[in-house]
Amino acid sequence: MQLQERVYSVLVVSAAEKFNAALLPLLPASGFEPVTVVSDISSAKRAVLQRTYDLVIINAPLPDDMGVRFAIDAGSQSEAIALLLVREAFYAELTARLTPYGVFTMLKPTSAARMATALHWMTSARERLRRNETKALSLQEKMEEIRLVNRAKWILIEQRGMDEPTAHRYIEKQAMDRCVTRRAIAQEIVGQE
Repeated sequence: MQLQERVYSVLVVSAAEKFNAALLPLLPASGFEPVTVVSDISSAKRAVLQRTYDLVIINAPLPDDMGVRFAIDAGSQSEAIALLLVREAFYAELTARLTPYGVFTMLKPTSAARMATALHWMTSARERLRRNETKALSLQEKMEEIRLVNRAKWILIEQRGMDEPTAHRYIEKQAMDRCVTRRAIAQEIVGQE
């Protein structure tokens, strides 16, 4: 799937109607759906319990909290990319504090052009994270296959008196002769135990 075809779910946490009205046109349904807008951190916490989001945009401060802890949680405990918009007085401190957690910070007030750039950066970061998740899943599946094949080899060694190289060759040959994966042969052997 091309980047242009990808659709991102967005959680906007902002109590400022003017900001929300300026942001929503930058989030067309063709690229961002669903877009959920909540006005406080309590509602945001409930929203992330109901579904996962690709992007989380927090316009600080909020009526019930500054949003810093929520930004950290969103940026480090889920697959979401988080952006915290803050006033200049807090920007340097919060940027230093949030950067290690992968949370973007942005000065406010901001312009539509800067916000569009930030959205582009966030979607790019989300794609990189998605690729890393896929690689990690692939590595995990490979490790599971290695464990399964090793377990099958031990069964062949214990039950059929084969040595390790012979058990390995047996699994490889069965897979080639039957045009199936080593995983399928190993599952058969383990299933027969």
